[in-house]
Amino acid sequence: MVGSIENTCDNNPSVSYNESEKMPQPPRSYNLSVVIPVFNGGEAFRECVERLNNTYPRPYEVIVVVDGVSDDSWQVAKDGGMKVIQLPVQRGPAVARNVGAKYASGDIVVFIDADVGIEPDFFAQIQAEFQASPTMTALIGSYDDKPGKGNFLSQYRNLFHHYVHQSSKENTFTFWGACSAIFREAFLSVDGFDETYFKPCIEDIELGYRLKKQGYSIRLCKEIQVKHLKHWGMTSMLKTDFFQRALPWTQLLLQEGQISNDLNLSISSRLSVVCLYSGLASLVLVVWNPLWLVLSLFCATMLILLNLSVYRFFRLKRGTWFTLKVIPVHWLYYGYSGLAFCVGLLDHWLSSYLKVTGLQPLRPTSQDKTEAPSTYKIRQS
Repeated sequence: MVGSIENTCDNNPSVSYNESEKMPQPPRSYNLSVVIPVFNGGEAFRECVERLNNTYPRPYEVIVVVDGVSDDSWQVAKDGGMKVIQLPVQRGPAVARNVGAKYASGDIVVFIDADVGIEPDFFAQIQAEFQASPTMTALIGSYDDKPGKGNFLSQYRNLFHHYVHQSSKENTFTFWGACSAIFREAFLSVDGFDETYFKPCIEDIELGYRLKKQGYSIRLCKEIQVKHLKHWGMTSMLKTDFFQRALPWTQLLLQEGQISNDLNLSISSRLSVVCLYSGLASLVLVVWNPLWLVLSLFCATMLILLNLSVYRFFRLKRGTWFTLKVIPVHWLYYGYSGLAFCVGLLDHWLSSYLKVTGLQPLRPTSQDKTEAPSTYKIRQS
């Protein structure tokens, strides 16, 4: 059964008021409510539950929100001693997380995805970070450098995510649903995740933007790491990155009117996109004039130099041959990211001047409000 993290402060009645006032007070211990949205969790979710039950100290409560019932994930969570909330139909992770946060009773809500594995001291790390930073409202973590799946694309994608987070600024502008924690009061004050994002999308990034606008502090805690247990293939990677990340993120950036020089939006990343498309264009022009090949080779060289630290990281972690395979896939990433930005920019212009919204299906506005709590099925272990 889940337990609470107790406050071990010993109030000694023999100490006078004035004496106790001078004594250093131990940091406050917060109650942590864990919220996990799950849809067809499978073996990854089983491992997620198993790892969570091996943590010490234990969180105050664990709430699993089953986003529509189609497998035995609810039973796995119930057998693991967790509170289970079942949504009657699939509503998406944004709704599921919001429902879990509304039912939570802890001081801090910890969000983790159903396909991540945590370390035994995960909750102790979160406690320590909040105790050490009284002005911090929320924190996010990082994937570790040992992905759960061994195929090339799973290793590449998760290691690249690890590199991006580990090399970014600690004072960040984004939230991250896979591994994060936030004061429940602050989360509810901004109305949680935007529920118009139905699929796993950029609902966490968008939440981070709203939190920063309200003056809340978000910190990237690089020591807090989780293992990603998801298998990535080429189709799933392209579909997710283009339609569920790059396109909606472009829309969000254009709405906000500013681009931060951090994470995937660093200046080196933007220059890499320019170099890639300039190199491709000059390569096409070689047909008319061979001298364009010089520019193409120059752009390829600049791509290598701009991302030298990335390739050094991969070489350190997985060796030379792995790194050589990374380079074309990494350049492909810049290719579809740049394409998504152009498509998003065109849609933004059309929406502004011609009232044409071709990308609206990515964020339907007709989603119903979250149902009243009485419509949910709650299973308490």
